[in-house]
Amino acid sequence: MKLQQLIPVLMINILLAPISAGNFYQDFMVNWGNAKIEENGELLTLALDEASGSGFQSINEYLFGKIDMQLKLVPGNSAGTVTAYYLSSKGSNWDEIDFEFLGNLSGDPYILHTNVFSQGKGNREQQFYLWFDPTADFHTYSILWNPQHIIFSVDGIPIREFKNLESIGVPFPKNQPMKIYSSLWNADNWATRGGLVKIDWSQAPFYASYRNFNANACYMNNGESSCNSEESPEWLFDFARQGQMKWVQDHYMIYNYCKDSPRFPQGLPAECYVSN
Repeated sequence: MKLQQLIPVLMINILLAPISAGNFYQDFMVNWGNAKIEENGELLTLALDEASGSGFQSINEYLFGKIDMQLKLVPGNSAGTVTAYYLSSKGSNWDEIDFEFLGNLSGDPYILHTNVFSQGKGNREQQFYLWFDPTADFHTYSILWNPQHIIFSVDGIPIREFKNLESIGVPFPKNQPMKIYSSLWNADNWATRGGLVKIDWSQAPFYASYRNFNANACYMNNGESSCNSEESPEWLFDFARQGQMKWVQDHYMIYNYCKDSPRFPQGLPAECYVSN
């Protein structure tokens, strides 16, 4: 069955206070390297060369919401480069929700790397190939984060769910507000084939582009949430969406920490026996 046959008209029900259809001048700041905001704030471009990568972060921090961003990744021989797009809090016991795009040789697929950190602990990686060329055009990468679960999606198609399983002792990120970060950087010590393939600097500079940021989210201001206490981001994760996610995982998942028993000689993490 083709993926398109699993995509019905999808319903999203999000009860939130602000909806921010973003402008990069208003919503983000360049925090290092050679990033450019162009087209009246509608486009942001990160660059990587031998001297430096680049990155940006949101001005606001959020506690729950649905964050959408369209990305177009480094084309051609992107081996050794990583484009990261993620939510993160601060401190030694930080929370983090990651998309990372691992570059590859021309003609080979990108690897989409996902991870969830809670209270400074990660090691919850799942990796996927994509069913399209992410360098040819912009595609939407979304994080839905609420007290019940975290859902990663691509062009509206869920690829991963991380449930709140605090009831069985699994920490879940729900108390620390997070900012949005993105960066393009040199990771050729590990990114492509475990670091065997290095960056070809003759192809530099490398560029990744961003547009159409949207935050349907609760943002924090002086410790106060913009959402009322009874409001929370919700998503209709119905049978159709679960079918889409299973299809992606059956056909495009290439690594799941919950299937990597040698990595966890004392036993797989508790959540692996419930939801992964």
